Amino acid sequence: MPNPSAGRRLMAAFAPVLLASSAGCSSGDEDRPDLSGATVEVVAVWRDTEAAAFEQVLAAFEARTGATVEFTSTEGDDVGAVLDARIARGDPPELAILPQPGLLQRYAREGTIEPLGDQLAEEVQGRYGTEWRRLATMDGELYGVWFKAANKSLVWYSIGAFERAGVVPPQDLDRLDDVAAALAASGTPPFAVAAAPEDAWTLTDWFENLYLRVAGPERYDALAEHRLPWTDETVQATLGLLAQLIAPQFVAGGPASALTTGLTDAAAAVFSTTPRAAMVVEGDFIPGVVAGASEAELGVDVDVFPFPEARPGGRLVVGGGDVAVQMRRSDAGAALLRFLASAEAGEIWAARGGFLSANEDVDLTAYPDDTTRDIARALLEAGDGFRFDLSDLQPVEFGGTTDAGMWAVLREFIADPGDIAGTAARLEAEATAAWAGTVARSGPDAAG
Repeated sequence: MPNPSAGRRLMAAFAPVLLASSAGCSSGDEDRPDLSGATVEVVAVWRDTEAAAFEQVLAAFEARTGATVEFTSTEGDDVGAVLDARIARGDPPELAILPQPGLLQRYAREGTIEPLGDQLAEEVQGRYGTEWRRLATMDGELYGVWFKAANKSLVWYSIGAFERAGVVPPQDLDRLDDVAAALAASGTPPFAVAAAPEDAWTLTDWFENLYLRVAGPERYDALAEHRLPWTDETVQATLGLLAQLIAPQFVAGGPASALTTGLTDAAAAVFSTTPRAAMVVEGDFIPGVVAGASEAELGVDVDVFPFPEARPGGRLVVGGGDVAVQMRRSDAGAALLRFLASAEAGEIWAARGGFLSANEDVDLTAYPDDTTRDIARALLEAGDGFRFDLSDLQPVEFGGTTDAGMWAVLREFIADPGDIAGTAARLEAEATAAWAGTVARSGPDAAG
């Protein structure tokens, strides 16, 4: 098994070159504190290629400060559960990287994480858009730095399948339905859908992209906070549109196959020189999902277009991200958090690929190809049209559980899309129970 610490030490030897060449580099002593002998631990869910890329970022920090960083991966396990156990035994890490704004807000409410402080908060204010700052704010205090972002409003497509059907990427949802019909008529199923239990979160991304366009950002916010019931007419209209687009004849293998298909297989069905489906709806990370397992070449066999709008003009983006927070005070921890808020840190990972940054100071030329640059630009330019992944804003029992909540109800809907009103009622019942549980755990002050 590879030794991450050894890999980080090796990268540290090359880090000065990275630092000297980075467009985000700052030469001030304040940015390069002497932390020789200090050790700081950071916990995140990342593993494999993501962990290797993050190790390179940490190597640059070690080279500039003399500190030693211990990276602990949860190996894909729920980072909240891992951190809760460590907090309970009085052993939290200095830093943690959280995938959900709700987890940040809970920890802030409980006093488990530290505010950024005036200096770093001012730097974040100048580098991040309004929505990103709001997601890391609790009671007027900034608590986190959004280090890694995702653009989930994307449709990856087979160029050959589109050419054979005589269609081009659609600009609006009506045209998407027309394109799907033309693809089906040409003999290529329009969509590969990953609805296996462990990957049913992709169905929530489908719903969220459609709902943001059907209902608009304000109602999206209201639904996300459960100020609007899931039985609302906008939810039912969105479910109707979802049923229309992922009709049985439009899904590779039909609904029964989709319910056992994981994300890697769904992506591979499109990323092929002999595609089994024409499109897969998912985020910027899809090429990484099939890396090494596909012969398709981006820009030659496969390309990407933005998730179509309800009407031409404007740009709405559903996204996600990972936010760095400080759980235990230390000079080295504070310095690492500040480094993660810098353009330099983002550019190191951006150059490796499989990464987007919400930091507006990150130079777009750091990304390895035009496709990634365009996706990153779209994320930043969405501005007030950006909304965070709705399921990640829910209590985990409703928005992030394999066999319950949104995942399970939407799987049932894909299997039998006829009962729109019943599906909306089940979503509302489960959301109500989950939100009630959150209030009960947090106390009455959390209800607002």
